[in-house]
Amino acid sequence: MERNRSDGDLTMNASPRAPSGAAVMRPSVTDALTRAFFEEWAQTGLGALSLERVAKRAGVGKAALYRRWSSKQEMAIELIKAVGLTLTPIPDSGSLLEDLRLILLSLRRTMRHPLIRRILPDLHAEMARTSALSAEIRNTLQYERRERGKAIVDRAIARGELSETADRDLANDALASILYWRIIVTGGRVSSVEINKIARFIAAGLGRQ
Repeated sequence: MERNRSDGDLTMNASPRAPSGAAVMRPSVTDALTRAFFEEWAQTGLGALSLERVAKRAGVGKAALYRRWSSKQEMAIELIKAVGLTLTPIPDSGSLLEDLRLILLSLRRTMRHPLIRRILPDLHAEMARTSALSAEIRNTLQYERRERGKAIVDRAIARGELSETADRDLANDALASILYWRIIVTGGRVSSVEINKIARFIAAGLGRQ
């Protein structure tokens, strides 16, 4: 779920592609709009978010925004993907416990981001209300994250650490839900010691040999 960026930075790595013959869209403007969009979202929620206020916060005209995105939903979907709310690939450490620890650390870094902590609950609420947004997020970001988790279980099975019947879906649910509840719902902190405890808890639940 994270990229290499400072806690306050939510900017895109690539600007939307301009149609053939269209004016060149400056990356600096796209970055300003990206920051403004997430700041506005964190402040008002996606349902009440106004693209006009986003443009004003970014210090650009509405035309600059609408050249890039035609609607609030399109902007939300594209920017969520662009800022990297997905897990980076977890290398095979040779150990289930270490793989779990690495993916938990990755999730923790993302959930600790000050804007993401405020946006994630609203995103999930909006997904329950908006089927198109829900389908897009589930079929891309959530699918990608769960594939990362399944790969960890599959590697552990291949190493003989887990049986063939190990529950991949349970592993994914545990990885995300424990940290989400602690960091996002209760506003608590998760230390590195606790990360290790959670990794051992999940491994035991999966039947680690």
